[in-house]
Amino acid sequence: MKKIFYTAVATLFIGSAAFSQTEYNKGFRLGFGLNGGFPTDGAYDGSVGIDARAQYDFTQKTSITLTSGYTHLFAKPEEVGFVPAKLGFKYFLGNQFYLMGEAGAAFGVNGNIDNSLILAPVFGFANKFLDASVRYEHYSDYETDQIALRLAYGFSLKKKK
Repeated sequence: MKKIFYTAVATLFIGSAAFSQTEYNKGFRLGFGLNGGFPTDGAYDGSVGIDARAQYDFTQKTSITLTSGYTHLFAKPEEVGFVPAKLGFKYFLGNQFYLMGEAGAAFGVNGNIDNSLILAPVFGFANKFLDASVRYEHYSDYETDQIALRLAYGFSLKKKK
Protein backbone atom coordinates (compact mmCIF):
# COMPACT_ATOMS: atom_id res chain seq x y z
CA MET A 1 0.00 0.00 0.00
CA LYS A 2 2.87 2.38 0.81
CA LYS A 3 4.44 1.69 -2.61
CA ILE A 4 1.19 2.70 -4.34
CA PHE A 5 1.00 5.88 -2.24
CA TYR A 6 4.63 6.87 -2.94
CA THR A 7 4.21 6.08 -6.65
CA ALA A 8 1.11 8.29 -6.81
CA VAL A 9 2.89 11.17 -5.03
CA ALA A 10 5.94 10.86 -7.30
CA THR A 11 3.68 10.83 -10.37
CA LEU A 12 1.97 14.02 -9.20
CA PHE A 13 5.30 15.81 -8.72
CA ILE A 14 6.69 14.62 -12.07
CA GLY A 15 3.45 15.53 -13.86
CA SER A 16 3.39 18.95 -12.20
CA ALA A 17 6.96 19.60 -13.25
CA ALA A 18 6.12 18.62 -16.84
CA PHE A 19 3.08 20.93 -16.93
CA SER A 20 5.04 23.83 -15.47
CA GLN A 21 7.43 23.71 -18.43
CA THR A 22 4.57 24.45 -20.86
CA GLU A 23 5.08 27.60 -22.96
CA TYR A 24 2.48 30.23 -22.09
CA ASN A 25 1.86 32.95 -24.68
CA LYS A 26 1.75 36.42 -23.16
CA GLY A 27 -0.79 38.89 -24.48
CA PHE A 28 -4.51 38.59 -25.13
CA ARG A 29 -6.59 35.42 -24.78
CA LEU A 30 -10.26 34.82 -25.47
CA GLY A 31 -12.48 32.14 -23.96
CA PHE A 32 -16.05 30.93 -24.29
CA GLY A 33 -17.63 29.12 -21.37
CA LEU A 34 -20.64 27.24 -20.06
CA ASN A 35 -21.73 27.76 -16.44
CA GLY A 36 -23.94 25.89 -14.03
CA GLY A 37 -24.77 27.07 -10.54
CA PHE A 38 -26.21 25.88 -7.27
CA PRO A 39 -27.94 28.61 -5.20
CA THR A 40 -26.95 28.79 -1.53
CA ASP A 41 -30.57 29.11 -0.38
CA GLY A 42 -34.05 28.09 -1.53
CA ALA A 43 -34.92 31.19 -3.58
CA TYR A 44 -33.87 29.52 -6.88
CA ASP A 45 -33.49 25.93 -8.03
CA GLY A 46 -30.33 26.40 -10.10
CA SER A 47 -28.68 28.43 -12.82
CA VAL A 48 -27.22 27.98 -16.26
CA GLY A 49 -25.26 30.47 -18.32
CA ILE A 50 -22.86 31.21 -21.12
CA ASP A 51 -20.01 33.70 -21.16
CA ALA A 52 -17.15 35.20 -23.10
CA ARG A 53 -13.96 36.22 -21.34
CA ALA A 54 -11.15 38.44 -22.61
CA GLN A 55 -7.88 38.09 -20.73
CA TYR A 56 -4.68 40.10 -20.89
CA ASP A 57 -1.54 38.55 -19.41
CA PHE A 58 0.78 41.04 -17.77
CA THR A 59 3.21 38.32 -16.77
CA GLN A 60 3.18 34.54 -16.82
CA LYS A 61 1.46 34.61 -13.40
CA THR A 62 -0.79 37.71 -13.51
CA SER A 63 -3.69 38.60 -15.77
CA ILE A 64 -6.73 40.84 -15.85
CA THR A 65 -10.03 39.60 -17.22
CA LEU A 66 -13.27 41.04 -18.55
CA THR A 67 -16.22 38.63 -18.55
CA SER A 68 -19.78 39.00 -19.80
CA GLY A 69 -22.55 36.70 -20.98
CA TYR A 70 -25.99 35.62 -19.81
CA THR A 71 -27.11 33.79 -16.65
CA HIS A 72 -30.57 32.31 -16.10
CA LEU A 73 -31.83 31.54 -12.59
CA PHE A 74 -34.55 28.88 -12.44
CA ALA A 75 -37.40 29.13 -9.93
CA LYS A 76 -40.88 27.65 -9.70
CA PRO A 77 -42.93 30.84 -9.45
CA GLU A 78 -40.81 32.99 -11.73
CA GLU A 79 -37.53 32.61 -13.61
CA VAL A 80 -35.12 35.51 -14.03
CA GLY A 81 -32.12 36.31 -16.16
CA PHE A 82 -29.30 38.80 -16.10
CA VAL A 83 -26.24 39.91 -18.05
CA PRO A 84 -23.12 39.95 -15.86
CA ALA A 85 -20.24 42.33 -16.59
CA LYS A 86 -17.21 41.54 -14.41
CA LEU A 87 -13.62 42.73 -14.19
CA GLY A 88 -11.17 40.29 -12.61
CA PHE A 89 -7.60 39.78 -11.51
CA LYS A 90 -6.14 36.28 -12.03
CA TYR A 91 -3.02 35.00 -10.27
CA PHE A 92 -1.48 31.68 -11.30
CA LEU A 93 -0.18 29.66 -8.37
CA GLY A 94 1.97 27.48 -10.58
CA ASN A 95 1.23 24.22 -12.37
CA GLN A 96 -1.70 25.90 -14.15
CA PHE A 97 -3.87 26.41 -11.05
CA TYR A 98 -5.08 29.93 -10.35
CA LEU A 99 -6.95 32.17 -7.94
CA MET A 100 -9.08 35.01 -9.26
CA GLY A 101 -11.24 37.74 -7.84
CA GLU A 102 -14.04 39.27 -9.90
CA ALA A 103 -16.24 42.31 -9.27
CA GLY A 104 -18.91 43.81 -11.46
CA ALA A 105 -22.61 44.22 -12.06
CA ALA A 106 -25.56 42.06 -13.01
CA PHE A 107 -28.02 43.80 -15.32
CA GLY A 108 -31.49 42.29 -15.02
CA VAL A 109 -33.22 41.47 -18.31
CA ASN A 110 -36.66 40.81 -16.78
CA GLY A 111 -38.79 43.78 -15.77
CA ASN A 112 -39.09 42.53 -12.19
CA ILE A 113 -35.38 42.09 -11.41
CA ASP A 114 -33.05 44.88 -10.39
CA ASN A 115 -29.40 45.37 -11.17
CA SER A 116 -26.95 44.02 -8.61
CA LEU A 117 -23.30 44.19 -7.57
CA ILE A 118 -21.43 40.89 -8.12
CA LEU A 119 -18.39 39.78 -6.08
CA ALA A 120 -16.81 36.40 -6.82
CA PRO A 121 -13.70 34.59 -5.56
CA VAL A 122 -12.63 31.87 -8.04
CA PHE A 123 -10.35 28.83 -7.98
CA GLY A 124 -9.50 27.21 -11.30
CA PHE A 125 -7.27 25.29 -13.65
CA ALA A 126 -6.22 26.49 -17.11
CA ASN A 127 -3.97 25.14 -19.81
CA LYS A 128 -3.50 26.11 -23.44
CA PHE A 129 -7.17 25.51 -24.38
CA LEU A 130 -9.15 24.43 -21.28
CA ASP A 131 -10.30 26.59 -18.37
CA ALA A 132 -12.26 24.91 -15.56
CA SER A 133 -13.18 26.75 -12.38
CA VAL A 134 -15.44 26.90 -9.35
CA ARG A 135 -16.59 30.21 -7.86
CA TYR A 136 -18.75 31.59 -5.10
CA GLU A 137 -20.84 34.43 -6.51
CA HIS A 138 -22.38 37.02 -4.17
CA TYR A 139 -25.21 39.23 -5.44
CA SER A 140 -25.88 42.33 -3.36
CA ASP A 141 -29.50 42.88 -4.47
CA TYR A 142 -30.84 39.40 -5.31
CA GLU A 143 -32.31 36.93 -2.86
CA THR A 144 -29.55 34.37 -3.38
CA ASP A 145 -25.85 33.72 -3.88
CA GLN A 146 -24.51 30.74 -5.79
CA ILE A 147 -21.67 28.31 -6.17
CA ALA A 148 -21.00 27.98 -9.90
CA LEU A 149 -18.89 25.75 -12.10
CA ARG A 150 -17.43 26.97 -15.40
CA LEU A 151 -15.97 24.96 -18.26
CA ALA A 152 -14.50 26.98 -21.12
CA TYR A 153 -12.51 26.73 -24.31
CA GLY A 154 -9.85 29.43 -24.60
CA PHE A 155 -7.17 30.40 -27.06
CA SER A 156 -4.44 32.98 -27.56
CA LEU A 157 -5.03 35.91 -29.89
CA LYS A 158 -1.30 36.30 -30.43
CA LYS A 159 -0.11 35.35 -33.89
CA LYS A 160 2.53 32.65 -34.02
CA LYS A 161 5.81 33.65 -35.65
